[in-house]
Amino acid sequence: MADAEGQIRTLISQWAEAVHRGDLSGVLAHHTHDIVMFDVPPPHEGVRGIDAYRETWPPFFEWQAQGAAFEIVSLDVTVGGDVAYAHALLRCGTPQELAEHPENRLRLTVGLRKEQGRWAVAHEHHSFADTTTGDSGADASHAAE
Repeated sequence: MADAEGQIRTLISQWAEAVHRGDLSGVLAHHTHDIVMFDVPPPHEGVRGIDAYRETWPPFFEWQAQGAAFEIVSLDVTVGGDVAYAHALLRCGTPQELAEHPENRLRLTVGLRKEQGRWAVAHEHHSFADTTTGDSGADASHAAE
C-alpha cells in the first residue's frame, strides 16, 4: 500500500500545483466523470459531474491572479484496496489575507477510487473554519440560550 500512498500524494500535489498555475487541464486530470465537490462558495448543495466541476475553476483562477497562494501545508493519506481518502491543510489566500490571518488554512478532503488500475478523485470537499463566531463554539452555543 506504500506505493499507492505515494501515487496519491503525487496526484494531490500535482493537482495543487495545477490549481496554483491556473492550469485547468491539470486540475481536471485524475478526476472521475461523476465527481462530487463541496466548495467554499455556493452552490451549497455542491456540484456533480466533471462538467460542473470544470465550471467552478475560472472564477477561482481570476481571484488567484491577484497573487494568492495555494500551497499544501500538510497531507495525510489512507489507502485501502480500491478506495482511499486524504485530508490536507493548505495556505490559500491573497498576501493581504494571509498577513491579516496567517493561521487561516483551507481544509481539503479528497475521496478516491481506483479505476482501470489508476487512482481518480471521486469526491472533493473544501472549507474554511468559521471565524465569525468568536474563539469558542461553546460560547456561541450558550449565546443562543
